Amino acid sequence: MNVQNLNSFDPFADEGDPLGGNQDVGSTQNYLHIRVQQRNGRKTLTTLQGLPKEYDPKKLLKAFKKEFACNGNLVDDEEMGQVIQLQGDQRVKIANFLTEEGIPRNTIKLHGF
Repeated sequence: MNVQNLNSFDPFADEGDPLGGNQDVGSTQNYLHIRVQQRNGRKTLTTLQGLPKEYDPKKLLKAFKKEFACNGNLVDDEEMGQVIQLQGDQRVKIANFLTEEGIPRNTIKLHGF
């Protein structure tokens, strides 16, 4: 007795790697991420990560602090690189500021409530 349907067959064997082997699934390398985090009570913290190399984060932080009248600092993260933190919910203001500086709007991701 020979059963044909028990043979192993891979229907996608001839397709190869669909990503080409060099891209990550869900890669976030090309995006600027602007997030808001809840601190205590009504206090919030806005973070900006994924800034392109041609922008100096220290000068950008100084411009943000002066323009938005808030305090902020620069944090070095192992995974994310340099992250800009600002006091308060400054997501929309940061996005508008960056689009005026020439960063395309479709590369900016706003996260949070």
